[in-house]
Amino acid sequence: MAPAQDYDVIVVGLGAMGSAAAACLARRGVRVLGVEQFQPAHDRGSSHGESRMIRKAYFEHPAYVPLLERAYELWRALEADTGSELLTVTGGLLLGAPESATVTGGVASAERWGLPYRMLTRRQLTAELPTFSPPRGTVALFEPDAGFIRPEAAVRAQLRLAEAAGAELRFGERVLGLEGRARGGMELRCAGGRYLAERLVLCAGPWTPGLVVTLGLPLPVPLEVERQVLFWFEPDGGIEPYLFDRHPVWIWETGEAAVQLYGFPALAGSAGVKVAFFHGGRSCTPDDVDRAVQPDEVAKITAALRRLLPGVPGRFVQATTCMYTNSPDRHFVIGNLPGAPGLIVACGFSGHGFKFAPVVGELLAELATGSTSVELPQE
Repeated sequence: MAPAQDYDVIVVGLGAMGSAAAACLARRGVRVLGVEQFQPAHDRGSSHGESRMIRKAYFEHPAYVPLLERAYELWRALEADTGSELLTVTGGLLLGAPESATVTGGVASAERWGLPYRMLTRRQLTAELPTFSPPRGTVALFEPDAGFIRPEAAVRAQLRLAEAAGAELRFGERVLGLEGRARGGMELRCAGGRYLAERLVLCAGPWTPGLVVTLGLPLPVPLEVERQVLFWFEPDGGIEPYLFDRHPVWIWETGEAAVQLYGFPALAGSAGVKVAFFHGGRSCTPDDVDRAVQPDEVAKITAALRRLLPGVPGRFVQATTCMYTNSPDRHFVIGNLPGAPGLIVACGFSGHGFKFAPVVGELLAELATGSTSVELPQE
């Protein structure tokens, strides 16, 4: 057997968070190895699908807003460093009843941090954006800074930055197990060999619980993997009114048991307008996730869309699946794994983490180099 190769830090999983962590570590002069079981910017996990929303009036918790401010800075820096077009500002809407958690949470974050926003009545909304026709009693918070990030391009940009700074990246490298070393540090066993490091950063999304099991240790919180479906529709009357230079991103709390629907404007050259339910999918594992989308799933989202954007579900074009890895409170799980010195986990991003990727990369780099501790929002 070939001798194990030694690094300062190993990053397992090179999606949104792992690619950001590898780039941050390499730019600090750390000898870093990145390992990914698939190819760059793959569509098997949670970092694909043409667009990911970014917004500041964060209904989930006001404490996320400083992280979001930093995220905007870092996305723009990544664009400048790599010559990539990643973040597009379109403005964004949070829609629902005045008392809905989506609207009240957005207002609370905006007020807490002095973010610019406007409240629109249903009549004002339909006058300004006639593509929308929500139910009576709906109000909307409009945030001018919201928009979307191109996930595949973002991951590729972070990987290019990591490699340019000296990171060694290996793709198509399946992880077989993790092991703590008696004298400290971690050993990673892969199909292609063994690798040693003082610190290992695990950014494996829905594969995280299975990999931690190989250490014989539990995660500090239980995680549930949820199958989600992303849909694209060609609107009645053409796509022009829905293009990204004239239509916002949006999240709508429908009033049906806190069900949320969200969507994006159409990108140039896109298959259409992208929409999805936020949560409510079936539990799964990465091994048994059903990637086939059924007609009844298309019918369900079509019926919901007609209540808000009656022109959008004109013609179903395509759909794809992704996976959310949910924590019990839907806050992120980032930190050293108890009982495993040298292992840092970043998981439980619960369907709203992608926008934070460069910030999470910074936090992971700090943890891996012993620079700081990390405190993230609590209820």
